[in-house]
Amino acid sequence: MALYEHVFLARQDVTSQQVETMVETYKSVIEQNGGKVEKTEMWGVKSLAYRIRKNRKAHFTLLNIDAPPAALAEMERQMRISEDVLRFMTVRVEALEAEPSAMMQKRDRDERKDRERGRRRDDDGFGGGFGGDRPERGERPERGDRADRNTNEEQ
Repeated sequence: MALYEHVFLARQDVTSQQVETMVETYKSVIEQNGGKVEKTEMWGVKSLAYRIRKNRKAHFTLLNIDAPPAALAEMERQMRISEDVLRFMTVRVEALEAEPSAMMQKRDRDERKDRERGRRRDDDGFGGGFGGDRPERGERPERGDRADRNTNEEQ
């Protein structure tokens, strides 16, 4: 059997539970046709680079699939019929990754940064030295006469 990474985008106005139901439906299609879904990752609602069918955001989901091509073709056929699926893409890979994808690792990093920022905040609630704690710049040097600069440029 072949190994695939499959990502699909569901409309923003469907709930997370409905997306999970869609994933279960597609999993059952794969399993009925002799394959199996190794891993599922819900990446959440993300902004799209451009509008797709009047949607600015979508639920992103990754499926790692080990299945024959016929099983994948049937799942993609059902996705084309569904009005809730905006886009999907399937890529054949040599090996499936067991660890979390780059999107999930990015989410973990972002959550850790947010927690660290919360602990480092100053008493005024700002985290980066905003306000009156800026050092003085001192006096600026003279810029010279504008008329002198214009005559030098013309020469």
